[in-house]
Amino acid sequence: MTDEAFEFEYPRVLSIAGSDSSGGAGIQADLKTFAALGCYGMTAITALTAQNTLGVRAIHGVPPQMLRDQIDAVVEDIGLDAVKIGMLHAPDIVQTVAEAIDRHALKKVVLDPVMVATSGAVLIENPAIAALVRELFPRAGVVTPNLDEASLLVGRPLISEHDMEAAAQELLAMGAQAVLLKGGHLAGDVVRDLLVTQNGELHWMRAPRIHSANTHGTGCTLSSAIAAQLALGVTLLEAVQAARAYVRAALESGAKVRTGAGSGPLNHGYAPQAMRLKPLR
Repeated sequence: MTDEAFEFEYPRVLSIAGSDSSGGAGIQADLKTFAALGCYGMTAITALTAQNTLGVRAIHGVPPQMLRDQIDAVVEDIGLDAVKIGMLHAPDIVQTVAEAIDRHALKKVVLDPVMVATSGAVLIENPAIAALVRELFPRAGVVTPNLDEASLLVGRPLISEHDMEAAAQELLAMGAQAVLLKGGHLAGDVVRDLLVTQNGELHWMRAPRIHSANTHGTGCTLSSAIAAQLALGVTLLEAVQAARAYVRAALESGAKVRTGAGSGPLNHGYAPQAMRLKPLR
């Protein structure tokens, strides 16, 4: 068919992340999220993991050239509107992603600095943490650490809203354009997240805690939902607000469902949307 026969395209989102064999986090959660929000999802897998709701059994890294080939194949043919970056376990993988962002001038990049799984398994080598900050913080539109990851990055425990504000400013100083610091690990019946940007904007988002054992993949899902919303054309603040609402509803609707013997997944498909259509450029 000729180009004249086509009128539309889907909002396209690429996930660069690890595969979760249990389906609750990583690439699998990202694809479920993209689809649920009406976007066309694509993947570039950084590592294979053997895991379930009880924990991670093994991690097998993808060679950097294979990761590069995956990204190039997708971008050069289909193109994309936003990128979510998740598990990057080694420095050469971080470098490969940074080079791809520059090579293709990728925009609307959401970086979830995945370091520790819900089960407590470490998912990143220590040298990769420094590479992540150096290479990807300046290239991402927003960085989305949870409290444990932010504590690791700033080198101290974070136990209050005051601590969160100070840590977010430090992460901005490390080169991030914007930081969504997730405060779900703070004690109390209210979940507090903080969005800060380089231009001085500060937005606290608070909501009642949803008590559920099924929290596997919450961070992956949130960052993917933010990327999907950005692909749909909203502002960063709007994207974060909509993504939080999606994750909360997915948590609530999956709270009483048993999947495995440990920390189960969210209900990503609680209210799936039809694929969106955009006028073809």
